[in-house]
Amino acid sequence: MKCDLHVHTRFSYDTNSSPKEMVEAAIKNGIDCLAITDHNEVQGALEAEKYATDKSVLIIPGIEVKSRKGDILGLNVRERISSGLPARETIKKIKEKGGIAVIPHPFAWPGHFKGDLKDLIKEIDGVEVLNASIFPSANKKALEFAKRNNLPFTVGSDAHFPNFIGGSYLEVPGENLSIREVLERIRNKNVKLKGKEINLLEGIFDHAKRNIIKLSKAFLYRPC
Repeated sequence: MKCDLHVHTRFSYDTNSSPKEMVEAAIKNGIDCLAITDHNEVQGALEAEKYATDKSVLIIPGIEVKSRKGDILGLNVRERISSGLPARETIKKIKEKGGIAVIPHPFAWPGHFKGDLKDLIKEIDGVEVLNASIFPSANKKALEFAKRNNLPFTVGSDAHFPNFIGGSYLEVPGENLSIREVLERIRNKNVKLKGKEINLLEGIFDHAKRNIIKLSKAFLYRPC
């Protein structure tokens, strides 16, 4: 199964893509498993899961929580988790809700994890080692860290718009797997990295578009 484990929808502050659009793009691009991980929100994941009930793609509900040290992905999480908590507390809450805790883009600037990841090795369930939206050098460092510390790993396009879904993905052996089975194979490191980062020009336009949407949302929804 081709699993893209880091995708955003309009419930994040920096995109206007609907859950339906992202699910349809995953199907079109041959992705079998999609994790919707909006910033500090699960509504997009729940909508995608409902929409995909009779579709040929498995939706893993999730969330990307902003902890005090940086972002933490919670895969298989269906409830919101407060942002701004200490990293260990955020990880604990993810696990209490039945999820696994993964550190995304740990060495990317400016979204790097602010702190020594070695201090959290016993708490985290994995590291994202290929994020299609960041520079290759940061991904290489993440992969080396995962290997050096014998950690499970994940892959995600970090797509905020449909055109980038599936640019990178985790290849998981098996067909029609359940969420539990996919996560089990990740924990056992019975998976392979596939795909690559978007090119520099694509990245510039992608992040510019995100920032424009972020500013427009901040303006539209600011309190009177």
